Amino acid sequence: MTKQLFFDTDCLSSFLWVRQENILLSLYPGKIIIPQQVFNELSNPSIPHIKVKIAALLSNGDIKTKSILTNTEEYLLYYKMAISSPKGEIAIGTGEAAALALAKVYDGIIASNNLKDIQKYIKKYQIKHITTGDILISAFDANLIDKTDGNQIWNNMLLKRRLLPTTSFTDYLKIKKNAKDTSNHH
Repeated sequence: MTKQLFFDTDCLSSFLWVRQENILLSLYPGKIIIPQQVFNELSNPSIPHIKVKIAALLSNGDIKTKSILTNTEEYLLYYKMAISSPKGEIAIGTGEAAALALAKVYDGIIASNNLKDIQKYIKKYQIKHITTGDILISAFDANLIDKTDGNQIWNNMLLKRRLLPTTSFTDYLKIKKNAKDTSNHH
């Protein structure tokens, strides 16, 4: 059974910008949670079509929001990552911090493309993690999309200034397949 997925703004908006949220709903029905901080970021009035889409997904029950209440385990984690990080550490964005804290406390998966900011917390708290590319591979493996669809979606995301690790879905598939083959031989 798939665990709950806690999305940060960048990963969820990658799908919303190119109107491919149906992929998420098909792969993770009832499992998509967005922290209140992410909801607030996506409700930005300067991007009305994203705000409308999020409101519709919430009212349909396709996604849920989760608030972080003070004096909870998730609040303490969130606070250390985003508000008052320990000396020598840089605070990360509130959306990423909220998604990490909730994924840790509720034994879920964080869906984020922002590896630079979250990598150390994923390791420190042993949180499962997926990216936009991983989600598209899951859609490909589930026959929701083919390579042509994957490349078109990937290209559309790049055109919307989404930061992705390769120039095409095909290239990303090759990298992941090679990494998998290499790890299977050890």
